[in-house]
Amino acid sequence: MVKRYRYIQQFEKWIDKPMIKVITGIRRCGKSYLMKMIIELLRERNILDESICYLNLELFENSHLKDANALYEHIKKNTSDEGKSYVLIDEVQNCDGWERVVASLLAEERYDIYLTGSNATMLSGDLATHIAGRYIEIKAFPLSFNEFKVFNKEYHNTKKSIEDMFNDYLKYGGFPGLFTVVDDDEAKRQYLSGVRNTVILRDTVQRYDIRDVDLLQRVMNYVFDNVGQVFSANSVTNYLKSLGFKASLVSVNTYLDALTDAMIIEKAKRYDIKGRKIMQRMEKYYISDLGIRYSEIGYRNNDIGQLLENVVYNELLVRGYQVFVGKEGEKEVDFVATKGDERIYIQVTYLLATPEVVEREYGSLLSIKDAYPKLVLSMDRMTIGIRDGVVHQYLPDFLLEQ
Repeated sequence: MVKRYRYIQQFEKWIDKPMIKVITGIRRCGKSYLMKMIIELLRERNILDESICYLNLELFENSHLKDANALYEHIKKNTSDEGKSYVLIDEVQNCDGWERVVASLLAEERYDIYLTGSNATMLSGDLATHIAGRYIEIKAFPLSFNEFKVFNKEYHNTKKSIEDMFNDYLKYGGFPGLFTVVDDDEAKRQYLSGVRNTVILRDTVQRYDIRDVDLLQRVMNYVFDNVGQVFSANSVTNYLKSLGFKASLVSVNTYLDALTDAMIIEKAKRYDIKGRKIMQRMEKYYISDLGIRYSEIGYRNNDIGQLLENVVYNELLVRGYQVFVGKEGEKEVDFVATKGDERIYIQVTYLLATPEVVEREYGSLLSIKDAYPKLVLSMDRMTIGIRDGVVHQYLPDFLLEQ
């Protein structure tokens, strides 16, 4: 098993702590894999298998456990009445009333509980009411580029250069399941199409009872075509109407919320740097994994700038930053990333090919009058170095930093 160390470090801090550990993330990003890593960590601590109860509620063999009473009885039957037991449940949202089950187990004070789920709102509502302040969320993501490189080495013993691997990453994304299929384009695209269909059907259409699936698909494709562009739900509505589709603003907002809740897309709010406040309109959207985009609209070389920006956005989330799109007067800053007292400003571009491009990318950062780090990331192998405190870095090198 290839270890995903960033997550192991988080799990090790919380084992045996009286908190429910909830792992959230888009379907197929590797949450079940992370559950297996937790089980390995428990075994390394000499926890016997008899004390570990693992359930995957996606499996048909466990379909009878999608009722709260049945799930509770199964866990009680398969754990000891003495000593501590470890309960791990994959895709727990598939059980109606799961919140009551885990709240009851937590109250007994002898269960260490780990859950995974595939929608962003599973931690709102009843769960927050039942166990407010007694759970922690660990966000899981598809493979970072650093992990993608490691998986390539372990599964394919690849001799590819960093540049070739990065081109694959831009096209196919980082779903770990890619490494279980044949290493060719058609096989990977078929796998990614299956993932896309699963997340749309289970986590959007069924959950939100969406009847106009074609309209949902078109809203999603609009986002895919406009990654990293500022737009509003009204922009999407007007575009669809121009194509002859009946689309209300309410429907488009609902579909954007559904895609966000399923963690297919992520919303980045705009931040007024000078005014130090979050702006309430005209956000940007990014895709949780570029492989879904590839399965739907293919790979286009003229989209490279958008794809690079999307990769950097996802990397910042993986590193635990809260990420905003910056506005400094009339200038735009691609990312304002914050974590505690840390802050970093980042501009992303394909190539610093002309003096005009250099002036545009550096100018936005140089207009910010504070001492936080400022970075320009591009695919230029020859770096410009530091200019008035702004650092230029080769983008794959940034992604490979630990």
